[in-house]
Formats: sequence, structure tokens, C-alpha cells
Amino acid sequence: MEYKGYKLRHEYKFYINNLVYHELRERLRHVLQADCHMKDDKGYLISSLYFDDIYHSAMEDKINGNAFREKYRIRLYSHSDKQIKLECKSKFNQYISKQWADISRKEYNSLLKGDYDFLLYKPEEVCRKLYTNHKTKMMRPVTVVEYLREAYVHPNGNVRITFDKNLAASIGDLDIFHKDYETTQVPLESTMILEVKYDDYIPDYIRKIIQTDRMVKCAISKYVICRDINRKVRIV
Repeated sequence: MEYKGYKLRHEYKFYINNLVYHELRERLRHVLQADCHMKDDKGYLISSLYFDDIYHSAMEDKINGNAFREKYRIRLYSHSDKQIKLECKSKFNQYISKQWADISRKEYNSLLKGDYDFLLYKPEEVCRKLYTNHKTKMMRPVTVVEYLREAYVHPNGNVRITFDKNLAASIGDLDIFHKDYETTQVPLESTMILEVKYDDYIPDYIRKIIQTDRMVKCAISKYVICRDINRKVRIV
């Protein structure tokens, strides 16, 4: 499905407990394949450096439930600089879309230092959009969200089901590669986040596996959760 040039995907999120996690995991592993990033059955570490503007638009849009909203972030895996992506995740009601561009470690460092000019010379639209937001609304990095992701995929419907565990928020330095970078665990009371994404449809046999009366669909934002943790740490 497309909307104004955006390729849209369905996205649904749930809080689940450990019992539901182990049951779903065992059933899904028989019909889905592990994501290519999975090095073992525990998952892989994702670090996302999020941006926001002087109006806190990304946070306020989510809290207010605005039908259309955007979040900009830099994403990397296992604290490695081999693959660094600049992304814009757009939300259209229950649909999502992503624009992204590869950036180098040098370009990553430039953004952390507040130098956005190089974005004008990159071909991807997401680069020009971030540059414009920085110049007009002083968009800048505000927090890092980290978690361990266990991911399974299926080609029919381009289905992707993930279990996100050990959610943590950065405290202090926002440079993931800096020696003083550290995070604090987010207390989720023995729960984790299940995400279900697919294109135009999800096969019935997969839908039946994930349907359970012990799961409640929620409007979860790891970004907002971690911003709240940042606020509480500053207050303390």
C-alpha cells in the first residue's frame, strides 16, 4: 500500500509477559525464519539515537495521538560502526513507513557536533528533511534507546515479528561510541514488547498463532518511555 509516495506497512504493538513470550516463541519458530541479524537465539542489540526539536514535537505528537507524526533517529547494531543508518519513521494511523540513508562514522560524528551541512550533499530525501528540521526548528539528538531484539520473518506478506527485551535509556553522554556512554534499565515489571509488522496482509496461520486473550494491543513508544526515564534521572 502507498500513500503520497510512502510505502506503508501495518504495525501493531503489545506488552507481553514471559509466559506468553515463551509460548509464542516456540510456536513462531516452527513457521518463521530468524532475521538475518540474529547471531544467536537471544537476539541482537539495537541502539537508536533519537532527535527532537525545540517544541518536543516527536514526543508531544505521540502523547497526543496525532494521526500523522515523524521521528528521526540514527540506528546501529551491537555498538558497531559497520552499518549506521539515518532514518525517518513516519506514522499514518496504524500504518508506518521508513525513509533511510547510510551514513559513515565521520558523518555520525558531525551530527553529534551539530554540523548538518553535509546532509545537503547526500541524495536521500531523509537527509534534506533532517537538515531542514534542524535549521528551522533546531532539531538535535535528545536520547538513545537500546534494547535486545529477537526477530522472526516470513516472505508471505513480508511479515516481521519481534520481541524487544531489556529496554534501556541513555544517561549523560549521547555518543554511543564514547567511553563515558552509559544506559539505565527501564523497569517493565517482567514484561517485554511484541511488535507485528506486515505489508498488505498477514497469513492466517501466523495470525492465529499471535492471537491470544493474554495480549492487549497498546500504543507503546520506546522513545517516550526513555525520554520519561531521562526526565526522572535529571530530577533525582
